Amino acid sequence: MDDTTNEGLRSLVSVSGSDTDGAIADLAGMYAGKAWHSAHVDDDFWYRYVAVGDERMSIRRSQMHGSLRGDVAVEGEVVVQWIDSGTATVDTGRNAIRMQPGVPVLFPIEQRFDMEYRDWDQRLVHLDRELVLDVAAERFLVDGTLAFDRFTPPTTAAVERWRGSVASSVRALRDEGAGSLAWHESQREVVRSLLDLYRFHGETAPVGWGEHRNARVRSAVETIHSRAHEPLTVSDIACTAGLSVRGLQESFQRTLDRTPMQYLREVRLRRAHDDLLRAEPGSVAVAAIAARWGFTHMGRFSGEYLRRFGEYPKQTLRR
Repeated sequence: MDDTTNEGLRSLVSVSGSDTDGAIADLAGMYAGKAWHSAHVDDDFWYRYVAVGDERMSIRRSQMHGSLRGDVAVEGEVVVQWIDSGTATVDTGRNAIRMQPGVPVLFPIEQRFDMEYRDWDQRLVHLDRELVLDVAAERFLVDGTLAFDRFTPPTTAAVERWRGSVASSVRALRDEGAGSLAWHESQREVVRSLLDLYRFHGETAPVGWGEHRNARVRSAVETIHSRAHEPLTVSDIACTAGLSVRGLQESFQRTLDRTPMQYLREVRLRRAHDDLLRAEPGSVAVAAIAARWGFTHMGRFSGEYLRRFGEYPKQTLRR
């Protein structure tokens, strides 16, 4: 990737120093850190952090000759990081990932997690949540939830495409500026490469989904996504789409191979999964989240959840 510290770009953030207290004061606030500790690895402690971009996407470089550990949380963003040197462990509990040089790793999305770094040179890309969802909608039936398979390593080809798209975006920002179409489109290309890097948890859109012939069923799907928290009936959904109940049922079976109410239940299941991922363990019960999304029989909910996500709801909550 291009060196973001020597591009002549206007920095969103630029901090540096040579003491551990300064490192914590400068860096912890950017990642909602509550309990950070920094230490020397020898007598020559220093740190540097710089970011360029805008509120939709920023490219950052973090360096330290020293060590840092603590807790991290980001809201409203998807963050991808990799190290070029040093050692780093993300999510240092049961889901620990020990980073390898050059291999991108996703931050747990909207979850607090622990990290530990030592003598590192790190790159990060921060992407706005709504930008990721908007680009994902080119391929998937996006319902507002956002999750990736963080634990399957990306392929070499996917990593090369990712790094190439990030490098191209830096050049577009440097050469054309933050208000340019080139920068705007480069942001979307970075998200597209992210969707190839780690599997997005979303249903692939059917062939021809954007065509006029599917306009009414798309309207019905949008209603389900936006009103999944309401006690919807099939008649409610049909009415908003301008279809009869029979016409709605036939349209769903033809394009999505399920009934509207089956689709609604799947959306509610994904929303429950999203809530469980975000919840602090001990702060809420699985039953409360299940009930929020209309699941009142815990045995059936747990069984459906296990089939869909490969683990029980209580396991997701404990992450």
